[in-house]
Amino acid sequence: MRLNGVLIEETFAEAFPMLGTRLIVTADSPAWVQAAAVSMTGFATSVIGCGCEAAVERLLPPEETPDGRPGAAVLLFSVSREELAKQVVRRVGQCVMTSPGSACYAGLRDGPPIPLGNSLRYFGDGWQIAKRIGGRRYWRIPVMDGEFLCEATTAVVEGVGGGNFIILAADRHAALVAAQAAVMAIREVPGAILPFPGGVVRSGSKIGSKYKGLIASTNTAFCPTLRPAVHSLVPEGVGSILELVIDAVNPQAITAAMRAGIAATAGLGAAAGVVAVTAGNYGGKLGRHQFHLHEVMA
Repeated sequence: MRLNGVLIEETFAEAFPMLGTRLIVTADSPAWVQAAAVSMTGFATSVIGCGCEAAVERLLPPEETPDGRPGAAVLLFSVSREELAKQVVRRVGQCVMTSPGSACYAGLRDGPPIPLGNSLRYFGDGWQIAKRIGGRRYWRIPVMDGEFLCEATTAVVEGVGGGNFIILAADRHAALVAAQAAVMAIREVPGAILPFPGGVVRSGSKIGSKYKGLIASTNTAFCPTLRPAVHSLVPEGVGSILELVIDAVNPQAITAAMRAGIAATAGLGAAAGVVAVTAGNYGGKLGRHQFHLHEVMA
């Protein structure tokens, strides 16, 4: 399959079940929303080393938030309910509760709950107050600029982690332009996030290593500088490769995000230096979910 001269390889992205939740962070101004959300989602690119994968899903206008203030929807994913609960409490407690004027609400209702304010309330040292409004329970925790309002729990859903596609380009500039176009398109898809810096991964990995104890290492097959030395998947004319990794609340959102990103990439055309789009997989042996590029783009 070719789109605007860009080869879409007949392969699939292999993705994995993850557990996720959505949180709504609000503050007095968009700037303070951004400060809290960026801090909360820092060091959350891969469960390999970060404990969770997280990013801002989208910014919210005041009319879409529980308290009528500017906000952001944040998605967090991890490999188990226990680890997700731990990451949520740590990140909200250290990065949202500490941010001036902030509040935090559950962004999902359906699913088993994990603690949010129910754990953070102890910071109030006995002065915290529980309130029930509209059937939902909140905690008012005294802090130095007033109080931190936090919903008691948030729901967990079965999500998907590791949806991906890989951009093969003539040089680094062409690869980055194509990746940025894909990021902008994917950020318009509800329920999906790109957890890596700026939404882009340059250090794609493979399972295992020549070094004992290292569970992942550089994806040598996609490193252009190693083409003469390894079994390479880098075609002639390709000098730079970038990957986009997608997490989402369900498989449908992964498909929609991949379609939007690949369409934006191919829309630039071969004339812009975009050679091909492929995907990362392990032969279907590890991940339960497979997203075939030709089916995604059909």
